[in-house]
Amino acid sequence: MSGFDEVIGQEKIIEHLKNAIKTDKVSHAYIFSGERGTGKKLLASLFAMTLLCEKQGTDPCMDCSSCKKAMSKNHPDIISVVHEKPNSIGIREIRDQLIDDVEIRPYSGPYKIYIINDAQKMTLQAQNALLKTIEEPPSYAIILLLTENPDAFLPTITSRCVSLDLKPVSDHMVKNYLMEHMHIPDYQAEVDASLAQGNIGRAKQAATSEEFEQLSQDALHIVENAKDMQLYELIDAIKEMSEDKNNIDDYLEFFTLWFRDVLLFKATREIDSLVFKQEINHIKERAQVSSYEGLEHIIDAIKNARIRLKANVNFDLTMELLFLTIKEN
Repeated sequence: MSGFDEVIGQEKIIEHLKNAIKTDKVSHAYIFSGERGTGKKLLASLFAMTLLCEKQGTDPCMDCSSCKKAMSKNHPDIISVVHEKPNSIGIREIRDQLIDDVEIRPYSGPYKIYIINDAQKMTLQAQNALLKTIEEPPSYAIILLLTENPDAFLPTITSRCVSLDLKPVSDHMVKNYLMEHMHIPDYQAEVDASLAQGNIGRAKQAATSEEFEQLSQDALHIVENAKDMQLYELIDAIKEMSEDKNNIDDYLEFFTLWFRDVLLFKATREIDSLVFKQEINHIKERAQVSSYEGLEHIIDAIKNARIRLKANVNFDLTMELLFLTIKEN
């Protein structure tokens, strides 16, 4: 880690946090919201480190004993609230780890900072118990709520916190990050960035996971050969995908990007703006046999498949309908 520079694309939020530190206007409670992989944990840890850094700048120095303790995750004044049940954070956990603990002054730094990850999992009783501490905190206490769903909080909690909403990052920034920091080749970085849809965590995972590499090859094989495949071959492909249900969103995102490329190439005959530049021969071939209307029909069918799967419609049936649409158009 090298301070806030590690965080990609959340400049406004970083500026806000640095300003609060510089002008000594740090709030007692913050909500960091954004989907998984947007960098909430990293931002919260860096903010906590900076507040406790012995050099007292607007970036952690990474060198003092406080920063070193924070980096090795054993700083006595940075408390991460843990919970036993995977889907809920109960009143006992909030009481034992935060409400009772906050009465004890910081060990070494000027602040005592509590980080609650997946804070949307707090039960209503836990939120109500926490509310009193947020309303009347000791001067040294700072509470950071990290969430994918800020709507899960009581309005009384939301109104007493500073809300910071992490937005998706531009594909261009994600691609540059993958190329510069992770040395991913240009073409691969472009595909990974497009699939990540502005989520830096997802982009890193796509760039480094062998499983993802395999998924990409399987998905490409399906879209490139779908029009020539027999129905039984498509059904076999569905069977393989159904064993991989957890990744179905990635498959569908892949299919969408591919057919968008075909549509784009059909309309412009240009290669530069395509995601799958290296597959240009297959893209050309598909653009010749599918009409504009047919391609739009396929892209809509992929979107509908996504909606059906979210609504728990039968997996095999949904995918069969989608593949038939891909074949017919």
